[in-house]
Amino acid sequence: MIKIKVVNKGHQQLPAYATPQSAGMDLRANIDEPVVLHPMERRLFKTGLFIALPEGYEAQIRPRSGLALKHGITVLNTPGTIDADYRGEVGVCLINLSQDDFVVNDGERIAQMVIARHEQGDFVVVEELDETERGAGGYGHTGLK
Repeated sequence: MIKIKVVNKGHQQLPAYATPQSAGMDLRANIDEPVVLHPMERRLFKTGLFIALPEGYEAQIRPRSGLALKHGITVLNTPGTIDADYRGEVGVCLINLSQDDFVVNDGERIAQMVIARHEQGDFVVVEELDETERGAGGYGHTGLK
């Protein structure tokens, strides 16, 4: 388990894993009063958290499946990426894809954060790429089954 430095300027508990094998930690809205998210409205919600990830890691901000299924609430730029050198407040951009208003309350679990290792790539310009069985087949190329 890696160590992540955190400053909590909000009034919510720190994110934690719900079970020993959970991949994500729930992030909570850190707001002064309930906020109504209207259909097709998007809004940035602050968490009060500031983190410092080790080099080679990112934090991915992802939707909570229950909010998505039950209420049509999702993270707009999913997964959102927090880079290791970012030191600003962690925010969550939510959108309401339902036809009903949704009220976000203080302390509500609004997203999950997954800590992931990553690599950086270095492009090498070549004249052509090697052939594969798939080739240039794109969207829908592999069929329906």
